[in-house]
Amino acid sequence: MAVCLLCLCSCARQITETGKASYYADKFEGRRTASGETFHQSAMTAAHRTLPFGTKVKVVNLANGRSVKVKINDRGPFAEGRIIDLSKKAARKLGILTIGVAPVDIKYKRKK
Repeated sequence: MAVCLLCLCSCARQITETGKASYYADKFEGRRTASGETFHQSAMTAAHRTLPFGTKVKVVNLANGRSVKVKINDRGPFAEGRIIDLSKKAARKLGILTIGVAPVDIKYKRKK
């Protein structure tokens, strides 16, 4: 019996995306996110272009191995080449505050 490798990849429950992460500027503090929540730099939240609001995502900084878990509550980033925008708290824990942008993997489980 033959197994379709394409199907195995596209049907996998654990998904990993690789790209660049950045973080929100302070001017967004207190503004409404696309989900309707109020944005706070002190929360462990993030923006992603397509993931459903409320999705929990593990973000791994590929440069230093640090990881955090964040909740998607906004849309973005809108800068080319970036896959996720983080709150300042999440960025600090990942060690990207001083560099601004870092290579990351984001991992999440696809809902059945």
